[in-house]
Amino acid sequence: MAELQEVQITEEKPLLPGQTPQAAKEAELAARILLDQGQTHSVETPYGSVTFTVYGTPKPKRPAILTYHDVGLNYKSCFQPLFQFGDMQEIIQNFVRVHVDAPGMEEGAPVFPLGYQYPSLDQLADMIPCILQYLNFSTIIGVGVGAGAYILSRYALTHPDTVEGLVLINIDPNAKGWMDWAAHKLTGLTSSIPEMILGHLFSQEELSGNSELVQKYRNIVTHAPNLDNIELYWNSYNNRRDLNFERGGDITLKCPVMLVVGDQAPHEDAVVECNSKLDPTQTSFLKMADSGGQPQLTQPGKLTEAFKYFLQGMGYMASSCMTRLSRSRTASLTSAASIDGNRSRSRTLSQSSESGTLPSGTPGHTMEVSC
Repeated sequence: MAELQEVQITEEKPLLPGQTPQAAKEAELAARILLDQGQTHSVETPYGSVTFTVYGTPKPKRPAILTYHDVGLNYKSCFQPLFQFGDMQEIIQNFVRVHVDAPGMEEGAPVFPLGYQYPSLDQLADMIPCILQYLNFSTIIGVGVGAGAYILSRYALTHPDTVEGLVLINIDPNAKGWMDWAAHKLTGLTSSIPEMILGHLFSQEELSGNSELVQKYRNIVTHAPNLDNIELYWNSYNNRRDLNFERGGDITLKCPVMLVVGDQAPHEDAVVECNSKLDPTQTSFLKMADSGGQPQLTQPGKLTEAFKYFLQGMGYMASSCMTRLSRSRTASLTSAASIDGNRSRSRTLSQSSESGTLPSGTPGHTMEVSC
């Protein structure tokens, strides 16, 4: 019998015919750059075309992270500081991301013709199944801000089996009441659309302080070439229906939820009220100190750490090192829930704000996290 010889194969990926090793490396580098830059797609829906950008490749048995931005922003201006943050890389390496731009909000979007009927927030939510079908994705973890948080919540109510978790920043699940409508109309007589949107994005204290961040986003909104489109999105947000959440009722979010709001945000009361209406065993409430109206912009590090805890509680990212949030806790935190093996979501109870007191109901389940 001829002696068998061990052959070591060093090339894991065979070269294409006529392709040199250098050309193969350049092609692989180009593919990685393309993934880092994202691939933008558009898909037709019953309510018009919607544009979205995909980063990364799908991971087996893992949902996609799908984001939806607030009024006056697009996916880049709303989420780029968060997803480009250094500690976030551990997350995005393990999940494919889908960043949705509301119709007419994407970069270079043409202005809609006069009389165009912009989709309602409910209809924007009904566009999401078309996106997932196009990408052949079965489940998502939604991350939404303001109007985007409402849209993802509406989608989760109608398609609960496709949503594994939600991170809702600055959500207001309530329709505008008559008093709100009157105030909005009165404000519209004395304020421009950019000023009203900035008042939605930032607190009055932030606007008065006129920080570099506020100046940047004031410029983005005021000089937006698609300002007419933004006004249509703004009108749809102000015409939203009540989500009718009811603790213990039939209308509720079935998946794990992390509610996020800044301690100086104009939406703090609405998020606290939303927290009181959701299942306390499924909900975490994160109120972030010194973060203002846009915590994903001002405190990306703390939000990233909380997001890691949230994913870990869902059974993902089990080996992540959670250090930043632990270091940032102060003596004002009066208790902390330990991480257990079955449901390792971290919650800490803070008494730093009267508006953040626990709602009536089952005590000790939904707690406020203050960073």
